[in-house]
Amino acid sequence: MNLHPTPVDTTSHLISPPVPSPLFVPGKPLKLGVLASGSGSNFEAIARTIGDGKLNAQIEILIHNNPKAGVIRRAEKFDVPAILVNHREYNTREAFDAAVVKTLNQYDLDLIVFAGWMRIATRVLVEAFPHKMINLHPALLPSFPGIRGVEQALEAGVKITGCTVHLVELEVDRGPILMQAAVPVAPDDTRETLHRRIQVLEHQILVGAIALLQAAESH
Repeated sequence: MNLHPTPVDTTSHLISPPVPSPLFVPGKPLKLGVLASGSGSNFEAIARTIGDGKLNAQIEILIHNNPKAGVIRRAEKFDVPAILVNHREYNTREAFDAAVVKTLNQYDLDLIVFAGWMRIATRVLVEAFPHKMINLHPALLPSFPGIRGVEQALEAGVKITGCTVHLVELEVDRGPILMQAAVPVAPDDTRETLHRRIQVLEHQILVGAIALLQAAESH
């Protein structure tokens, strides 16, 4: 019996459905609203793909809930209007979401993208845009939903984790899955090292899911 562990292949893999190739879908550009709370690397992945002519879309508005979020600087770089809706200024989640809805309704949006949006959507937001919101989660749903997806995967000792893009529904991280990617877990992984590898695939499947939805709408 071989008691020596087999080295883990840390090569990441997309899980079907595949990203459309090419991503660009002719026709009317998809109007996007992006919600983000943090550094904004996923926001930039979308903006760069659009700028490179590989995604027929336009980011109309960025909403952020953190006045010091790094995504603000990224929005400035791509000339996208950034609006602060600070959750700390509202007494309830519903009141906060009502303010988000009011802001989004000022734009004629085709799709709303949760790109690192660290707020749980209430019925107020979900019912305002049914089937028009997608979320990115750093785990292979339905496993490890919630804010600690990367840490939970490490604590559980799984050999493979990954990331998921899904439609937003009222139950947290439980909407229909659009696209996933698998990321093997190395024996010496920390939250930081594993999350860095997951993020590489997050950028791909978020853009890919937008392209899939646009392609579906065009048929």
